[in-house]
Amino acid sequence: MENNKLINKKVILIGLIIAFGILFLSLIFLVWIGPNLRKQTPNSSLYVMTIIPAPTSTPRVISPSPLPNSPTPPPTLTPLPGTIAINTYVQITGTNGDGLRLRGSPSLSSDPLFLGYDSEVFLVVDGPMDSDGYTWWYLTAPYDQTRSGWAVVNYLISIPSP
Repeated sequence: MENNKLINKKVILIGLIIAFGILFLSLIFLVWIGPNLRKQTPNSSLYVMTIIPAPTSTPRVISPSPLPNSPTPPPTLTPLPGTIAINTYVQITGTNGDGLRLRGSPSLSSDPLFLGYDSEVFLVVDGPMDSDGYTWWYLTAPYDQTRSGWAVVNYLISIPSP
């Protein structure tokens, strides 16, 4: 009987050693291989899709040929850089901080509407007009249509379009 108890204890001990061995090897497998298995699973944050538009054809522009004996259209006049003209931008300069009075009409006797300050930009919409010995341009602030009036050219410089 004692032999059976001893064999049973040995079998139980061997079973426990095998179970702990399997558990230990499983743990090593999970620590060693587990992170690599997680990297292989699809994750939408790892992928980036770039959409490239399909090529399109560019339409050819065919200019009509002039009819025989037809008049040639007049050339479009564009102002030279640095000159003030309608639809160009100007900047107030040279007032030494006093500002430029923009008036209701191109005349020194006209009441000032508001004061434009050095470096302020305006769009030229009318002019030139000669009055009181000065050349005047009608200006409008591009950001505020209510800031419009006539200004003397002496305090304006032409600037490139924004």
